[in-house]
Amino acid sequence: MAQATITEDGNGRLAIAGELSFASVPQLWQRWRELSGDRQAMDIDLRGVQRSDSAGLALLIECMRHARQTGQSVRFFNIPPQMLDMARVSGLEEMLPLQQES
Repeated sequence: MAQATITEDGNGRLAIAGELSFASVPQLWQRWRELSGDRQAMDIDLRGVQRSDSAGLALLIECMRHARQTGQSVRFFNIPPQMLDMARVSGLEEMLPLQQES
């Protein structure tokens, strides 16, 4: 079974690590909803993602959709090249709030 985690990194960012797949994303989504709570803004660091399939990209889209519905903002940092390539191929790169590391 694919292992993935989402934790708060101490600087207020949520950090996603491990393998994002159809097996791991449902648990991550539930955990993300618990951690997002009533925050106004969420920064999500993807530096620890080792591998991702399309389910990982779907997770980012769902996080963004949920944030919009609840009046929150979300930004994704350090998206791995593999996920960025999938976003480009699927035409989602411009839609995702991708940020350069500050």
